[in-house]
Amino acid sequence: MFEAIKSLFSGGKEPEAPPSDDAPADPELQRGVAGLLVEAARADGDYAPVEIARVDAALQALFDVTETAAADLRAQAEDAQARANDLYGFTREAKALAPADKIQFIERLWDVVLADGARDAYEDALVRRVCGLIHVDDQDSGAARRRVTERRSLGGPGAEANADAG
Repeated sequence: MFEAIKSLFSGGKEPEAPPSDDAPADPELQRGVAGLLVEAARADGDYAPVEIARVDAALQALFDVTETAAADLRAQAEDAQARANDLYGFTREAKALAPADKIQFIERLWDVVLADGARDAYEDALVRRVCGLIHVDDQDSGAARRRVTERRSLGGPGAEANADAG
């Protein structure tokens, strides 16, 4: 999914072999995305277990990693996010994603934000800021939020988070 970003980090050199779908995503990209997901989960001041589970699920889906690898990545992101002064260090990597990958990431961000069943002004502001920094417009973000909300109401992925929050 994130093949385009990998080519940006090759320094303009052609890879010796074409990248495979099994190749791991760039570690810096993973850390940046994980940091933003953790920031979203913590934005309302309540870092609930359901949000932690949604961060892990997002990392598994976005980077095709194991449950253990996702939890390790989240733990690293928690440390990095606690030390961060701003979002730039995290958004720098996500900004280079292909447009479709950015939308998929924003959907996962909304999934984390909505995991506790409530929208908070701080969470909304964070998503809007992230979207601005990675160049995703408000319409695409709103559509991503509606897709997440719709999946939850239909019992799709993430619906269990609403039941737990409820």
